[in-house]
Amino acid sequence: MDIKLIVLDVDGTLLTSNREMSERTIKILKKVQQNGVRIALATGRPTYGVLPFARAIDLDFNDGFIISYNGAKVLEASTGKVIFERTIDPKMIPYLEKQAERCGCALAYYEGDEVVATDTENHHIVDEAQMNNMSLRHVDSISAATEHLAEDKTAWPTEVIFVNDDEEVLLGMEEHLQRHLNGVMDTIHSNPYYLEIVGYQVGKSHAMSALVQKLGISMKEVLAFGDGRADINMLQMAGMGIAMGNAPEEVKRCADYTTLSNDEDGAAIAIERAFEEEHDKPEDDQEVPVDVLNAQNKNTLMGALGMQYTFASPHRVEATMPVDGRTRQPFGILAGGASLALAETLAGLGSMIACKPGEMAVGMQVSGNHVSSAHDGDTVRGVATPVHLGRSSHVWNVQIFTSTGKLVSSVTVTNSIMNKR
Repeated sequence: MDIKLIVLDVDGTLLTSNREMSERTIKILKKVQQNGVRIALATGRPTYGVLPFARAIDLDFNDGFIISYNGAKVLEASTGKVIFERTIDPKMIPYLEKQAERCGCALAYYEGDEVVATDTENHHIVDEAQMNNMSLRHVDSISAATEHLAEDKTAWPTEVIFVNDDEEVLLGMEEHLQRHLNGVMDTIHSNPYYLEIVGYQVGKSHAMSALVQKLGISMKEVLAFGDGRADINMLQMAGMGIAMGNAPEEVKRCADYTTLSNDEDGAAIAIERAFEEEHDKPEDDQEVPVDVLNAQNKNTLMGALGMQYTFASPHRVEATMPVDGRTRQPFGILAGGASLALAETLAGLGSMIACKPGEMAVGMQVSGNHVSSAHDGDTVRGVATPVHLGRSSHVWNVQIFTSTGKLVSSVTVTNSIMNKR
């Protein structure tokens, strides 16, 4: 996959549960941009609320984009120029206000750096303002507050939010509005206490499509990450859609792969893998014929455990291994010892290829962290990359994944480099 654009959801994907970006995530996102890959942050947050994260990863210096309001607006991070926008006609707001009164919901919308709301003591609205570093402004009527915007279409609100602690109330309102506003406005139920009313055909997938068209690239060249129901269409449309480990099952089922959670650097790890395969291949990374290697190892431990090399070079070695009666524990999951055997096998071949004439590699130390399980019937994939290729020792990092891309084990292997006698 030739990646030209990475689209990342923010909360639950880019950010940890503490609403922060890890150093690993910041580092890899800066790196891929330096190699020509464009990045877009796609979020339900207002534009103002995502600017600090865009700046932290140098989006403004690398021609990146911000997709805000769940896809209602797309702008260039460097110039602030809006390249796609769908808004709500203020004439429709009195109807929404009437429906909010009927169901006992508070109403809110964004204007500049303010959250404008009918209930500024509602804890969800207060949290929304604090999360986005925005001030709160109380109004008795949303329709009266937006009346002055009617003549300036560029100032029309991008979304109006119904807020209620009872999700059943919001689900009922969503059903009602979808029947009565079909073809005029859309609804997005992004979390249990918000129902967002947006312009017609607004969504992250529509915004992503507009961005792809502007860049003149193909959807096949897009890598997308998300964790929520509002991300499903985006994940399905992208050339590769990756769900976070913390995503609900219905989101994971719609993605091509599932990575680790947002608290485990899931997005960074998946991008590192993709970037390594597509953009970090050294010019001298000559492949070694794997069919010859597999034939030679037919009667070795590799053959006994069903390992098969799939790629081999001085800078990366890959192999697969089945999870079956040869490699699993009695209760049906991959044995840790089998994972270490796969890691040592990969690192051993990598060092053999990297050795100079007259040198040989001997295993010295292995240390593994088993992160999650792989179950009977799966086939795991090991990827070994060098951390250090010195004169007397080689250190390899080996990542082992399930067929769906979930990290199973992370192993460090150290080999001693000796002169042949």
